[in-house]
Amino acid sequence: MSTTIQCRASRPASDNSPMLFTPYRVRDVVFPNRLVLAPMQMYVAGADGKLNDWHFQHLARFATGGFGTVMTEALMVEARGRNTYGDCGIWDDGHVAPLRRLVDFLHAQGTLAAAQLHHAGPKASRQRPWEGRGPLGEAEAARGEPAWQPVAAAMNKTLDNWHEPRMATVDDIREIVAAYGQGARRADEAGFDVLDIHAAHGYLIHSFLSPVNNDRTDAYGGSREGRMRLALEIAEELRKYWPAGKPLFFRLSCVDWRPDLDNREDGWTLEDSVVLARELKARGVDVIDCSSGGIRSASSGTDFLLKRQPLRKGHQVPYADRIRRDAEIPTMAVGVILDGPQAEAILQAGKADLIAIGREALVDPHWALNAARALNVENPWSMWPASYGWWLKMREDIGIAD
Repeated sequence: MSTTIQCRASRPASDNSPMLFTPYRVRDVVFPNRLVLAPMQMYVAGADGKLNDWHFQHLARFATGGFGTVMTEALMVEARGRNTYGDCGIWDDGHVAPLRRLVDFLHAQGTLAAAQLHHAGPKASRQRPWEGRGPLGEAEAARGEPAWQPVAAAMNKTLDNWHEPRMATVDDIREIVAAYGQGARRADEAGFDVLDIHAAHGYLIHSFLSPVNNDRTDAYGGSREGRMRLALEIAEELRKYWPAGKPLFFRLSCVDWRPDLDNREDGWTLEDSVVLARELKARGVDVIDCSSGGIRSASSGTDFLLKRQPLRKGHQVPYADRIRRDAEIPTMAVGVILDGPQAEAILQAGKADLIAIGREALVDPHWALNAARALNVENPWSMWPASYGWWLKMREDIGIAD
């Protein structure tokens, strides 16, 4: 059966509404609008990895704020795949119930629930960002958070002072692939409508994809086909457990974005991403979530610091455009998309099919509803929660004097 969620922040495709607020269908799921809350790590889970009240309130407000789809922060498919002790998990059946509580609330607001599955790979065993984002050490061990050895494509550190990862054996790879499948099963049991796989930013899957990190000589290294093998095996495993009617997204670092790789072809390139997107599509992936960078840095954002360049509005949109055209697969654009008119222009130009908003939504949890006002959607106050909208409309009708 198809999943159609009636969201306040949507309009029928037959009227003159902006594309941003029209429905979009993928498989059996109808997205109420084109706006997706991007996954954002909170690092506040307990050691058991369970979603808690902080996560609930954090994500619930974006549903009431008009996003048609709300995505969780990355849910770790293995305990050893955590960035930090504060990461949320989906490696155990005990994680399902708190996730289901969130899903039920999102559905009650007319919002689709999306989950992102993740494994940190070489970036595991770290401090929380506000604690320094360095490797776990003696201070953390003294308070009950000892370090562990990460597992990755190769024994290459992300940064010099971080923990050296262990090269994943073939048995490790089989365990990890199986863990993704079980994560998909649990996500379905929790009631999620959409699944997104984090294969970007120097984490496990990206560490296999990029020749900057992957110097293996077995079947999972060497040629581009070998380096893509893990990503494709994970996609195949996911489709064994994730229902055929539900959409599957893959988040890619479409380019490595390393300053020492500028104008060179020995990193992961956009052409590589086009080839991978075609292969993922053949294995049941529906949308490419287009990001970039992070292969040898603490985060994708620090790549801009390495290049000593300011953030540029919509800097990743060209990747979504190219993959959409050349791989003939829908894409989601993300990255410094600041307002409704900018997002609408991306859709109108045919450069992406969905728009993901991340940190800007922290600045304004009602980003989607305010975008509707900026785009002159008819009767925008009707899209707000009824307990908000009636008063805001009345105040606007009355007017405000100096």
